Amino acid sequence: SGETWNPFKLQYQLRNVRERLAKALVEKGILTTEKQNFLLFDMTTHPVCNASEKQRLLKKLQESVLERWVNEPQRMERRTLALLVLAHASDVLENVFASLADDKYDVAMNRTKDLLDMDPEVEAAKGRGTEMIWAVLAAFNKS
Repeated sequence: SGETWNPFKLQYQLRNVRERLAKALVEKGILTTEKQNFLLFDMTTHPVCNASEKQRLLKKLQESVLERWVNEPQRMERRTLALLVLAHASDVLENVFASLADDKYDVAMNRTKDLLDMDPEVEAAKGRGTEMIWAVLAAFNKS
């Protein structure tokens, strides 16, 4: 985006990124904006209003792990790899595979576990434009 990142204001900047992403998804019609009242204060939430887009995304991740699995992150589509890393970091990876049968769920979770257990520094050194994805995984693994 051309913005500079100040490590001392990282929490503020990450909040702005979340707000900008939510705004972009609202403009695309995937999310909506609602005000929720939580005891003493109001909070803005962004529930999903386009469930078909969510289902398409879940199906894409499920197919990439079960049907199009290459067992080499260098050959994976970068967007799919990024989605898997972010789903893991957001602690929603189990939800992605929850609708699968038990045997497919186990296969999917084992494959993603193997992928996420790889050494991010080694994988980033292999290049192919995935260095930032592996850096994000390394950052989440350290926290």
